[in-house]
Amino acid sequence: MTRLLLTLLTAALVALAAAAPAAAQSVRIKDLVEFDGMRGNDLVGYGLVVGLNGTGDGLRNAPFTEEIMANILERLGVNVSGEQFRPKNVAAVLVTATLPPFARAGSQIDITVSAIGDAKSLLGGTLVMTPLNAADGEIYAVAQGTIIAGGVSAEGEGASVTQGVPTSGSIPGGARIEREIDFDFGGLQTLRLALRTPDFTTAGRIESAINAETGARVALMLDAGTVEIDIAAMRMRSAAHAIGRIENIPVEPERRARVVVDQRSGTIVMGADVRISRVAVAQGNLTLRIEEAPVAVQPNPFAPGETVVVPRTNAEIEEDPGTQLAEIASGTSLSEVVAGLNALGVNPRDMIDILKSIKAAGALHAEFEVR
Repeated sequence: MTRLLLTLLTAALVALAAAAPAAAQSVRIKDLVEFDGMRGNDLVGYGLVVGLNGTGDGLRNAPFTEEIMANILERLGVNVSGEQFRPKNVAAVLVTATLPPFARAGSQIDITVSAIGDAKSLLGGTLVMTPLNAADGEIYAVAQGTIIAGGVSAEGEGASVTQGVPTSGSIPGGARIEREIDFDFGGLQTLRLALRTPDFTTAGRIESAINAETGARVALMLDAGTVEIDIAAMRMRSAAHAIGRIENIPVEPERRARVVVDQRSGTIVMGADVRISRVAVAQGNLTLRIEEAPVAVQPNPFAPGETVVVPRTNAEIEEDPGTQLAEIASGTSLSEVVAGLNALGVNPRDMIDILKSIKAAGALHAEFEVR
């Protein structure tokens, strides 16, 4: 059986090694970098959701809900000072959103609404007008609208059931921008490109591709994560025109060899450049079984004595007949090894343990990240 398994593993590795490597694909510059100045800004607000079907905050446990409700009613001309009201159809929420770059006053953005009290569900609720502030404390947008909840909850006297997250929802286009961020993008003389994954080879290829497209030395690699562009040397009318010309230039990115495994789900993600040195791998399972079968021993009839329980234990160790010792040739790619292990029926969790052992032995030449 062991010889058969080794034969199957060798055949799988040889077949995959003989296959032609896939050609690397080019990616647009706009998908590899972030342009300097083109960034979003986080917004947050504190508001009130009304119209809930008895699933709102318990005001005794969430006094801040009563406080904001009283403030809203007083702004609307309703005096509730000293009144005792305990409605169950309101909930205090935090509203979050991202102000996109170059957003103009009057445009709409999506928002997310999350309960902060003991509300059971925001399904069917309506967010009352809520100002959204940025980190500088200024109001940049105002949110309002009907919430689309992401789950459902139901309960009875003896049991309850919840699916999804009914205490959080979203409002597409639920906030209207009231204030713009001052940024003179058109006046930039130089523009920096920040690589999402810093790499000297990729940055050098971006520099070469831009210079080849423009026919001049307008791009300069500053480091592994930054390429600077001289907009004046491009003879473009503005930075926007310069970006429009270079953002769709194809570049072949260079990626570092990396293996990412998730032990909880048994997921393995690897790059095509991962290589393994010559190493031998043995994998198998041991099963320890212990059974207790006590026996009661009784004296003969009419004879003196007492009944005694005699312990009897049956202990045995079984080894999985699939245990094998396989040798992996030097330079074999990790995808070939994983494919060979899959052909032998090795489950993902055992495969993760094998890869961790290969990395510990110094034979796996890649970054190994465990989550």
